[in-house]
Amino acid sequence: MAESVVPDLILHHGVFTTLDRTKPVASAVAIKGGRFLRVGDDPDVVPLAGPRTRVIDLKGRRVLPGLCDNHTHIIRGGLNFNMELRWDGVRSLADAMGMLERQVAVTPPPQWVRVVGGFTEHQFAEKRLPTLDELNAVAPDTPVFILHLYDRALLNAAALRAVGYTKDTPAPPGGQISRDGQGNPTGLLLAKPNAAILYATLARGPKLPPQYQLNSTRHFMRELNRLGITSTIDAGGGFQNYPEDYEVIQKLADAGQLTVRIAYNLFTQKAKQEKDDFLRWTAGSKYKQGDDYLRHNGAGEMLVFSAADFEDFRQPRPEMGPEMEGDLEDVVRILAQNRWPWRMHATYDETIRRSLDVFERVSRDIPFEGLHWFFDHAETISDASMDRIAALGGGVAVQHRMAYQGEYFVERYGAAAAEATPPVARMLAKGIHVSAGTDATRVASYNPWVSLSWLITGKTVGGLQITPQRNCLDREAALRMWTEKVAWFSDEEGRKGVIREGSLADLTVPDRDFYSCRESDIADTTALLTVVGGKVVYGAGEFAPYDDAGPPAPMPDWSPVRRFGGFGAWAEKDGAPLQATLHRKALSACDCARACGVHGHDHLAAARRSIPAADLESFWGALGCACWAV
Repeated sequence: MAESVVPDLILHHGVFTTLDRTKPVASAVAIKGGRFLRVGDDPDVVPLAGPRTRVIDLKGRRVLPGLCDNHTHIIRGGLNFNMELRWDGVRSLADAMGMLERQVAVTPPPQWVRVVGGFTEHQFAEKRLPTLDELNAVAPDTPVFILHLYDRALLNAAALRAVGYTKDTPAPPGGQISRDGQGNPTGLLLAKPNAAILYATLARGPKLPPQYQLNSTRHFMRELNRLGITSTIDAGGGFQNYPEDYEVIQKLADAGQLTVRIAYNLFTQKAKQEKDDFLRWTAGSKYKQGDDYLRHNGAGEMLVFSAADFEDFRQPRPEMGPEMEGDLEDVVRILAQNRWPWRMHATYDETIRRSLDVFERVSRDIPFEGLHWFFDHAETISDASMDRIAALGGGVAVQHRMAYQGEYFVERYGAAAAEATPPVARMLAKGIHVSAGTDATRVASYNPWVSLSWLITGKTVGGLQITPQRNCLDREAALRMWTEKVAWFSDEEGRKGVIREGSLADLTVPDRDFYSCRESDIADTTALLTVVGGKVVYGAGEFAPYDDAGPPAPMPDWSPVRRFGGFGAWAEKDGAPLQATLHRKALSACDCARACGVHGHDHLAAARRSIPAADLESFWGALGCACWAV
């Protein structure tokens, strides 16, 4: 065989679910240059190996196409991941508070301990959030910020002092600072229903320096790889400015260190300046600029603030003002003229209907043909709106927000209204472009298996059956929603989401058989092996020896990721040996700019000592310690 077609990697003795309708199953694949070279049976594929081909025996395990999240905030999430204590997947408040207490003990001033969404009180056995008294008892001096979905935030007294909220702080528009009888803030912030007060308060906290943001982003991608994710579509986000907040992800892309593919949309940041943003961006950026790992995907999810119907189901549906249509038309005309596709946040059908009036009007002047535009979320979309979307060639990207807010939706609108919220099965039956994702990291968890479980079982993470079986999906339909169908939303159909010769070589080997495991076990799935572009980006268990691409240890040394990992506090459950490995890795490759004369690179030991820290970059104790306190 010619050297040019000798595979780089062969995976064999597996059970491949390809999702290619012409060849739905296989036992082996050969990969060359980041793409599938051959998909077939062992006798057809294994003999292709050359002396430099890496060969992995899958030992009969199920293999799936790599999972693709249609709506996440990976770029913003990556910048902050190493600072965040994740309560995603933690099943009791007692355990969550224990994690918080342990993290407080190692977090140096002036840092905060922050739990930034990804969980709901309903996942806890106690079915409640911590009280402010409980937070103050655990952390009398360390600021603690807890974001619960997009409905509220809890701040302990130290956090209130850090952000400067007092009895003189004015009430925010669309939000509420709860106060005691003397007018002093209690520490409870409420979205009513605008989440701006939650965003703005979180933004007051310390930030990681750029070097640590690079490390943090790599660890967030690593966490997604651990769950089988190989590709995402980033939906922008509040306080995520372009191009400044994209510099870290671009540096990683330039260095070849991305382990998750990212197609990113640009999210306007200031009300009444949306048109200016998109005029500037369409003049300076080109749709699809980039490569297969990092590429531009158009506009959204925020197009205009006057159309933002926040999804806090504890509050009444917000009414959009009369200026919405004019604001939206100005922006959509700019996008259509420049052939930029867009995504638009829309929770309620009332917002979707009014938006479609605008889209139809613009499309009469500027045809939408070839533009992959779509609505995000669409929990209460009607049949009439589905038909109008189909007629305009659009799509709907759904996420598993109801898995986290289903109980609140039922409380407000009733169980019958929640039976098809969103109506995924009906949209599929109508032939609309529809796919699935998470909306992580704040309003829901980044775990794709929680989403797949919700699509299949119809249950919330709290165990409430909100979707009857007739409206749920079978396993293959749900899997296609997370793979093949996502490709349309980044205009990459045929190139990813399936295991097919010529397509991008992304796949995952779950730790259980997705097709035969119990429905109740789906949400607990993790990956044993994840491959992106023909490279092993994650390996565990028997496949751990193939994993040679892991990032340096999480930075800074007090990062919650060091102790707890991510979803479900997996690192702590894996026990002390993993922590010892991380610690040894930190000593040998902590990736910092300088060693301390006292502690070397063992900065965690210094962080646990009560030595004053005066700034965010370093501190100088009595012994001349130069360990970072960031």
